[in-house]
Amino acid sequence: MIVIIGATGTIGSALLTRLADLGVPARALSREPEKLRYQIGELGQSTIEVASADASAPESLRRAFIGASQLFLAMSNSPRQIELETSIIRTAAEAGIEHIVKISSPAFERSAPVEVARWHHEIESALHESGLTHTVLRPYAFMQNLLRFSETIVAQDVFYGSMGDAACNFIDCRDIADVAAEVLTNREKAGQVYTLTGSEVISYPQIADKLSALLDRPIRYINMDLKAQRRDLIEHRHMPSWLANHVVEIQAMSIAIPEKPTDTVKCLLGREPRTLDAFLHEYVEIYR
Repeated sequence: MIVIIGATGTIGSALLTRLADLGVPARALSREPEKLRYQIGELGQSTIEVASADASAPESLRRAFIGASQLFLAMSNSPRQIELETSIIRTAAEAGIEHIVKISSPAFERSAPVEVARWHHEIESALHESGLTHTVLRPYAFMQNLLRFSETIVAQDVFYGSMGDAACNFIDCRDIADVAAEVLTNREKAGQVYTLTGSEVISYPQIADKLSALLDRPIRYINMDLKAQRRDLIEHRHMPSWLANHVVEIQAMSIAIPEKPTDTVKCLLGREPRTLDAFLHEYVEIYR
């Protein structure tokens, strides 16, 4: 049995679909189990079960871990992340979980200029100290996050950022989920650290060109300085300050440290990762 923490997230929900396709038993945890059952629909009639649990309540986790040997851990970033995930790891070890697959950050060094990356570094340290077999997945930017640009593209034919012309690694969350399923079902590939990207790097101006061609109208990328971007995210996108800081920090790092793709997805899955062109074609209607 595989327990899934983060089942409502983009990666976790895709992982549930993949495990259901494979016929692998999994238990998805949620503080609102009825809502999750509605979300997963017909998956709940397959090998996927839903259980009530709260990451901040160890006793509820102990109940949810009964009969399970593996844990997939993909919590949303938050200022409580270190506290919650290290507590989950301790509880999992006490409950007899043998293998944890954790979604982490590609910038994992303690000195990384990204605060959220430092949180993940602390959690990875806790995983190492737990003595449990663990697999760490370090994906770069999610293609799905580009869907957040749809509001201003639809209304103004523009999207904003602070990336300049810097090329960025993108990966489809479904590829991350497929990798997670692979390491959860193939123990020979467990116990490693995997950095995950798509097969190409691409800049925001290039994404604007791709969208222009797809939509048959000019789409512009407007670059902002980091302070203006942070202010816009807080005042107009209503982001909490820590999340706005995270967005501008990772964009600043992409400018400062050139990114390049890895072949990890292909090596693990035996196929090329999904392309950004394919992703944009699939979701083109959201930008119209």
